[in-house]
Amino acid sequence: MSEPQHVLVIGAGIIGVNVGLSLQKQGFAVTLADRDAPGRGTSFGNAGGIAATECAPISMPGTLRHVPGWLMDPTGPLSLRLSYLPQMLPWLLRFLVASRRSNVEKIATELAALLHCAWDDYAPLILDAKLQDAVFKDGALAVYRTAQGRRAADYSIDLRRRNGVVLTDISRDQIYEMEPDLAPIFTCGVIEENWGRVLDPFKIVTGLYQLFLDRGGKFETAEIVDFVYRDGRPHAAINQIGDNITFDKVVVCCGAWSKQLASRLGNKVPLDTERGYNTTVPYHGVTLNHMVISADDSIVLTPMEMGIRVGGAVELAGLKAAPNYDRAKALFAKGQQVLPGLRDEGGTQWMGFRPSIPDSKPVISSSSRHDNTFFAFGHGHLGLTMAATTGRLLADLVAGNPATLDMTPYRINRF
Repeated sequence: MSEPQHVLVIGAGIIGVNVGLSLQKQGFAVTLADRDAPGRGTSFGNAGGIAATECAPISMPGTLRHVPGWLMDPTGPLSLRLSYLPQMLPWLLRFLVASRRSNVEKIATELAALLHCAWDDYAPLILDAKLQDAVFKDGALAVYRTAQGRRAADYSIDLRRRNGVVLTDISRDQIYEMEPDLAPIFTCGVIEENWGRVLDPFKIVTGLYQLFLDRGGKFETAEIVDFVYRDGRPHAAINQIGDNITFDKVVVCCGAWSKQLASRLGNKVPLDTERGYNTTVPYHGVTLNHMVISADDSIVLTPMEMGIRVGGAVELAGLKAAPNYDRAKALFAKGQQVLPGLRDEGGTQWMGFRPSIPDSKPVISSSSRHDNTFFAFGHGHLGLTMAATTGRLLADLVAGNPATLDMTPYRINRF
């Protein structure tokens, strides 16, 4: 019998691990490579939501009108370091183009096609990795201070409903039946029924990674910086100390760090990073039963194994700038307004790099240059949510199987 083909998967976060598992199912021998231990990047400290309802893109109609106000508010949902503006400008221009209503309608449908598969694709993996007790499909609660605030969300909610998402309006009394410890400042809300959460995103990645190892997968600690070519196609990856890792096929899925490697492989892509901050604090007697989205504040509160995580908002500053943990403090202060019993004693702050494409759609694609090269990155706020589906779709591309979805919207050369 012939040896199975060897696939090198560059990146061992939630996307890379799921890609590895799906490739194993297709009969490939798989090696994951990452400069850090599996799951130690953005997958480590995210908000923990399986947000299968979130098909509305980040850039929505009216975004341009709101941007100046956001940037003037030091605690607002969007922050931009002026020193990074020249580098970020092309991305921002594409982001604003994506906010045209006709584009938003199309993008939402294309995101929904991926999100509708999320739970079905995760189910067998969660079972096989024995992670059932760490994943809850119990919905999320979006809350609004005023009816006017709820009306401002009409287009987003209607857009999602038209794409098959179940969203149920609830009253003030229903909010406090579900979450009695919230501050008495909310007048109405929306239940997002197909939303889920995990008790610890790092444990999800490491649990799935252990399943990958149990099935014969390998891992190498390596920062991949370039490639060796043979007969006009990539044949080996070069790590930071000059060693080579040979492969038959290669998948680039190292999140916000994928742009440079994609370029090395001949594919330019407008990938940048939305830096996200959060603070996780022990419960200290506070009860939170569901993920709560405070729409007026652009923050999310998640009940987790280690405590309550408060995060959200976006900072545009690239991969190299030092963290600005004042952002985390500002978000936590807003969280205390939403859940007054929160205390910061024993809390930990964190910053992660969301790998983001201007049109909010991930790249799940074969290369336009090399027939043995593939890409899976740019999931923005939805990496944990879309990981299992991305793994399945990408493995089908690598294996040459017929796609179950139209993959055109996620191709790397769509720009």
